[in-house]
Amino acid sequence: MVMGRFRWLKLAVLFSLLAVCGGRELRATHKDPLPFYNRTLAKILVEYASAVYMTDLTELFTWTCSRCNDMTKGFEIIELIVDIQHCLQGFVGVAQDLNAIVIAFRGTQEHSLQNWIEDLFWKQLDLNYPGMPDAMVHHGFYSAYHNTTLRPAVLDAVKKARQLYGDIGIMVTGHSMGGAMASFCALDLAVNHGARIIQLMTFGQPRIGNSDFASYLSKHVPNTIRIVNDHDIVPHLPPYYSHFPKKTYTHFAREVWLFDIGLGSLVYTVEKVCDGSGEDPTCSRSVAGNSISDHLKYFDVNLKGDSWGSCRMVMDSHTLSYGRTDLNGNIILSRNPATSVLKLNTQTAVL
Repeated sequence: MVMGRFRWLKLAVLFSLLAVCGGRELRATHKDPLPFYNRTLAKILVEYASAVYMTDLTELFTWTCSRCNDMTKGFEIIELIVDIQHCLQGFVGVAQDLNAIVIAFRGTQEHSLQNWIEDLFWKQLDLNYPGMPDAMVHHGFYSAYHNTTLRPAVLDAVKKARQLYGDIGIMVTGHSMGGAMASFCALDLAVNHGARIIQLMTFGQPRIGNSDFASYLSKHVPNTIRIVNDHDIVPHLPPYYSHFPKKTYTHFAREVWLFDIGLGSLVYTVEKVCDGSGEDPTCSRSVAGNSISDHLKYFDVNLKGDSWGSCRMVMDSHTLSYGRTDLNGNIILSRNPATSVLKLNTQTAVL
C-alpha cells in the first residue's frame, strides 16, 4: 500500500515538472533589430531557389534554362557544384541588378520527399555545433554542407567573386533541405570567413538545431528571413516539443508566413511578418503542417525537380570542358564571370 502511494507521488511530481517546463518554453534570443521583409527580394530569390533544381547543367551553367529568366535574367554563374555521391547541387554567381553574390542550394528531390519527411519525424539533435558548447544541430543537415563537395567549392567561388567585384553583399538561399544547407553556409561565411553583409532567405526550411543554435545564428546572421507557405509540412519538422526546451528543435527568426484568406475565387494571400522568437504561435505553428503540395510551390514558383530521376543530369561536351571531377565523380563547373563590368558598388547592395 505504501509502495503504491509512493509510486503515485512520483507520477504527480513528474507531471508537475512537465507542467512547469511547458510554462518555461525557451525561445531563441534576438538582440539586434529584426530584419526587414522585402517582398520583391523574396520573389527574386525564390526563382534562384527554383532554378537550382534544374537537371540540364548546360542550360543552368549558361543561365539559359526555362527557370533562368524573368526576375533573375542576366545572372552569371561562377561555379556550379554537383555532388553525385550525396545527390546535392548548388551554385554561386553574381547578380548585378542585386549588386550581390548569390548562393543557392537544391532541396530534397521530389521522388524521395515522402521518405525524407517520414524520417524527419524521428530525428533527434545529435551533434554539438563547433565552438558553441550548448548548441546542438541535426547531423545530416550539418554534414550535407560541411562534409561534402559543396563547402570548399562554394568558398572558392565566393573568394573568386570578391576578387573580381570587391566586398559586395552575399545572398544565400535554398528550399527545403537546401534551406538548411543555406543556413549553415551563411553562418560559416559570417563566423569563419569574415563576410559582413549577408542576407539569408529560405523557403520551406525544416528546423536544424536547438534554441541555443538558433540564438547563435541570429546573432551572427541577423538579416535572416524564413518563408513558410500555408500548411507546408516541412517547417514543422523535426517536431518541436515545448516540454523539453533544451533538447527540442527550434526555428530561428524571422518567419514570414504566407496563407490564403477568402472564399471561392476571391482569395487573397496574406504575408504575415512574425515575431523575433522563431516559434511565433500566431504564425505557421498555429496550423497543422500537413501539406506536401504547399511545400512544392511558393509565390506560384515550382520548387521541385524538372525530372523524376533523383540525381539525373544532362550536359554537353562543351560545358564539360569547364568542369573538373574528384575521385567520387562529383562535378564542379567553374569559370570567371564576364569582366566587361568593373567592380560593383560595395555600398549599395540590395538587402
